[in-house]
This record gives sequence, C-alpha cells and structure tokens, in this order.
Amino acid sequence: MNQTEIKELVHDLYWGVDKNCATVMITALSRHFEVAVSPQVFEAIVGMHGAGGFGAQCGLVEGALLFIGMFGAKQSIPEQETVNICYRFGESFTQEFGSLICSVLRPQGFKPDNPPHLCEEMTNHAVLFAIQFIQNEML
Repeated sequence: MNQTEIKELVHDLYWGVDKNCATVMITALSRHFEVAVSPQVFEAIVGMHGAGGFGAQCGLVEGALLFIGMFGAKQSIPEQETVNICYRFGESFTQEFGSLICSVLRPQGFKPDNPPHLCEEMTNHAVLFAIQFIQNEML
C-alpha cells in the first residue's frame, strides 16, 4: 500500500464504517502484508481505542502490537523475539509520537463535545511508521 492508498483506507474506515483506531491499524497492516485476520480478532479489538475511550494505551499501538504478534507467528519468529520486537515498537513509537497514551496523543484530549476520529492525520503517519518498522524488524 502506498501513502495515498493508506489515506483512503484510513478515511473510509473512520468515516465510512466508523471503526476505531486499533481496527484501522490492524486492517491496514493486514492488507499491506497480506495477512488474514480472524473475525474474532476484530470482535476482540472493538474496545481497543484507549480502553474504550478511557484514554489509556493508544489503539494505534494496540493494533500494531496485535499484528506484530500475528505476523511473528506467520514468519516463524520465536515468541521471545516477537516480545522483544513489541518492546522495540513501543519504544520507537514513543520516540516518534511522544507517548503511548491515547489521552496524551489525541488532539484535544477527550471532551464530550469532541467530534469523532480526531486522530485521522496521526493515524496516516502511524500506519506508515508501523509498516516501515515491521519491514525493518521482521523481514
């Protein structure tokens, strides 16, 4: 997927079908790396957008970490190495974006009158970041 395709996918998933950031991330990564995602994963990820909007760990991070685990298994990477890759992803994401915490990263934080999908621009950047990270670390 190129940058334009990522932007279109992110926009469609946010505004067309109202998916959360974790779902958007894992969908983009699964399409880019051609890895099927079980429907159960999508069911499980439904509340992974800062712990259901609580503002905890960023759903973009959660979606990427879930994908890294799945991709590590597909690539026959030993489990402990996949754990180490997840650690490095968290460290790298923090360096790139400044935090792993949704309420810190989300423009305007969380207010009742906020419009949805305030992280669309950051999501585009985060998807590209995750793709590059996975290519560098796992291929």
